[in-house]
Amino acid sequence: MLYGRPTEPGFSCARCGSDRHRFDHLSTAYSYLLGLYLGDGCISKHPREVFRLRIALDVKYPGIVEECVAAMQAVVPWNKVHAQLTPKNYVEVHAYSKSWPCLFPQHGPGKKHERRILLTKWQRDLVDLTPELLLRGLIHSDGCRFINTGSYGWRCPRYAFSNLSDDIKQIFCRTCDQLGLHWTVAPPKSVYVSRKADVARLDEFVGPKR
Repeated sequence: MLYGRPTEPGFSCARCGSDRHRFDHLSTAYSYLLGLYLGDGCISKHPREVFRLRIALDVKYPGIVEECVAAMQAVVPWNKVHAQLTPKNYVEVHAYSKSWPCLFPQHGPGKKHERRILLTKWQRDLVDLTPELLLRGLIHSDGCRFINTGSYGWRCPRYAFSNLSDDIKQIFCRTCDQLGLHWTVAPPKSVYVSRKADVARLDEFVGPKR
């Protein structure tokens, strides 16, 4: 069942069988988890209509792994969340639930950059309340903060977000617009936030990966 299940009996989701979803009652951690999913997540089907959400994270950043575990647990508090090191030396955070396709309707066959990725209205309404968390998740998955250098010896911090999906890049840019952050595009797959004031604003809720 999903976080925020209703009190009225007799209703269930036709897709997963859980109590009728109250997406407006989801933990605010959902916005962060959505950012991670759009970058480095996937959902796979298992027997008995159970699905597994997996987020692949760099072993070098244990703080991000811990934050991902906490966010996933907040979204499905009745389910166990696991974090394990894979043979390919990255950490996989995962949990099983029948409700993952309902929580992440972007799930579908094929790679994300080969299909449309659009947020539903309830997702937009939810992440509009916490756009900082969505950007934090997107940057923690497919972005970074680095020092940009110039030919005359200048050094300035800069944020980059890279993804093959134009739709996911548009979600990133739209969220930047919502926060008043200026961005530039470097084809084919990167978006940069470079202005000093905008980098300082991102530093308030993202900062270097840890």
